[in-house]
Amino acid sequence: MSSSDSADHMMRFTERIAFYAFIHISSYTNFKDNISKWEERVCLNSGRKFFKPKVSGSITPAVGMFFKSFDEAFAFYQRYALAAVFSSRKNTSWKNGGGLVKIRYIVCSKEGFHVSKEIDSGSVDENSKKIVRRNRGSKRVECNAHVKLILENNNMFNIYYFEEEHNHIFVEDEDIHFLPAARSIDYVKESFISGLSAINIGPVKAFNIMKTMYGGFGEVGASKVDCKNYRRDLNLYIGGYDAEMVVRRLIRKKECCPGFTCDYVISEDRRLKGLFWADEQSKTNYTVFGDIFGFDATYKSNKYALVFEPFTGIDNHFRNVTFGGALLGSETADSYRWLLRCFVNAFGSEPKVVVTDQDAAMKRAIKDVGPVLSANIDFNTRMTHVVWNDTIIPKDFETEWHSIMSTFGLENHEWLKDMYDLRFDWIPAYYHGEDLAGLMRTTSRCESENYFFGQICNPRCILVEFFTHFETAMDIQRHEHRRNDHDTRYIQCKTWSDFVLEKQASEIYTKTIFKDIQIEIDAAITKCMSKSLDTVGDVQYYEIKDFKQPCTSLFKVQYSKQEDGLSISCSCKRFEQFGILCRHIFYVLRYDDITEFPRRYVHRRWMREVVSTGSNHCNIRFDEIGRNSEIDKVYREIVVANEYVVNRLVGDLDELCRYRDHIKSYIDKADEVMVAALPPSRKERFADIGGNLEKSDSMIRVPIKIRTKGCGVQKRIKSNCEIAIQKSSKIQKSCRVCGGKGHSSRTCKDKVSSNAIGSSNGM
Repeated sequence: MSSSDSADHMMRFTERIAFYAFIHISSYTNFKDNISKWEERVCLNSGRKFFKPKVSGSITPAVGMFFKSFDEAFAFYQRYALAAVFSSRKNTSWKNGGGLVKIRYIVCSKEGFHVSKEIDSGSVDENSKKIVRRNRGSKRVECNAHVKLILENNNMFNIYYFEEEHNHIFVEDEDIHFLPAARSIDYVKESFISGLSAINIGPVKAFNIMKTMYGGFGEVGASKVDCKNYRRDLNLYIGGYDAEMVVRRLIRKKECCPGFTCDYVISEDRRLKGLFWADEQSKTNYTVFGDIFGFDATYKSNKYALVFEPFTGIDNHFRNVTFGGALLGSETADSYRWLLRCFVNAFGSEPKVVVTDQDAAMKRAIKDVGPVLSANIDFNTRMTHVVWNDTIIPKDFETEWHSIMSTFGLENHEWLKDMYDLRFDWIPAYYHGEDLAGLMRTTSRCESENYFFGQICNPRCILVEFFTHFETAMDIQRHEHRRNDHDTRYIQCKTWSDFVLEKQASEIYTKTIFKDIQIEIDAAITKCMSKSLDTVGDVQYYEIKDFKQPCTSLFKVQYSKQEDGLSISCSCKRFEQFGILCRHIFYVLRYDDITEFPRRYVHRRWMREVVSTGSNHCNIRFDEIGRNSEIDKVYREIVVANEYVVNRLVGDLDELCRYRDHIKSYIDKADEVMVAALPPSRKERFADIGGNLEKSDSMIRVPIKIRTKGCGVQKRIKSNCEIAIQKSSKIQKSCRVCGGKGHSSRTCKDKVSSNAIGSSNGM
């Protein structure tokens, strides 16, 4: 997975929002153009100045206006205040005897006055050790501009008084975006922040992107703090419902997508202990590439420290492919037994080979070998050669292993003895003929997968965010697979020789695998030679000298022609391990003038069309469940349509301006619709995103954070320099004996000296 895929994914989000930048700037410019100045009046008696804003009559409050609700009235007054370039807020309310609100005030934000408090400059009072408040000033100047509304018998609010004049000047045109009413996290910004969050881009960076796209801080319509608060408030809304929401969404996805599988387990106190999931595309991939997979725990992927366990295989392009994932609360034997049962139930069969590693105890045990041996080049060379050698047989491995243990005095090393007892499970010499799908004999594939997911996830995300991140990672991974399929189909690889089997191989295998086969064919032509040939019956025995490996003995190739095709094998076991023919076999095939690639030795997993390109799996994104899909669909259609129009008209300024004017003409109508049908509150929008959450005894609770294997030390290791700086910054206490610093009365030299003198005088 290349890092450029994440950037491409982000660019797709920015392109989706780019059209809104165009509309937003147009609407905001239109709004600025409609800002009126004000009329100034000077009181003859007091000399005080009063200011009356000039605003269109259609949005100016008037006595006798009726509203269906107070919120509708407040939205109307806010629109008026924004056009007049001041800020408003809700104020006094009176209730009748039955507790029903009858009268409400909406006032200018500068209404009233600030009650000053006796405070100092904001420092800490050293005598009382009490932190006092700072004097931050006040914006209130006793402005009397307001409206009064009364609830009539028809349950509608009526404006019965309107004070229009202010005793202060209004906000400058270029500072409008600092007014609270001019800032909001609306639907489009929510979608943008959530979209970037899916690829682990936080709200601050999302704001910076919007600032660049819209053309400045003042054009965004929100502040950096607004973006941070939106994400914070959403996470607070989810809060303890995190696990319940995740399980509920996965079950809903299972109902909508029959090929999707999920399972979970909870503790006695209903806390989430384990969660497993796999979609239909993962199952399709498993049927082709699932003969071998690896899984290795990765940490720091969520705020609860749940262990993330992705199941990783290798696709036909020799790239990672994920078969599913799991979150575990602990790494016990029972947890893994439950997980593997879920896996088999979901996929219907067990893999031939499972690659994993030992836990963090192995890393600690390796250190016991000692720094001397770790730095010993001879030890490292010999150990690497015997452990990861593809050619030696078990007998040779055991002989060399015992020789190394004897030479370096490690016969009684407990961990190495345990590893030797497990040699049948991890030493290549003992599974020399097993198909390992290439180099998947260590957890390096899993570790690269963990690194890939680590770029998408972060250790502070809640479970809802984690699953959004996971699906984004799957989108990137599957997009890369489709791109590799496309390159294989439409990019013709150049051949290096006139060997007919090379041309046929380019039409059989994927582009990536063909390059490896091409290297083997080239080596068969340029670096191999037959030293001897023997025939026994119908079987021919070749001894091939490989000049690429001068220190290796001759490779033996057994070859025969049968009725059902060719039968050929080599002592290097490359085909058995990697699924592709070796250079020694290609040498024999070329020597015998074979003109048809032996289909018996074409491994299905490396073929071009092993996965159907026309698969239409049902796949609903995790973050789309619970939202109004119809609104999202219309929104995406608007995005596509506006991008198309702007891209078509960008070369014609006059036509582009006409299109802009067409959009701006709809602004007033949109404002009228918004006033008539108020936008949902933030809590209502959170309910739309997260679902209506209600506490109950059956609710699945979030897990308690625990320390897991390999999670590392929580505290960062500090350098000696940093420790010295911290010590120097601490307030050092004075010695009660001498008044010096850096020591106490118990270790004071003066006290020790005086005690010594006293004792000597006593003697």
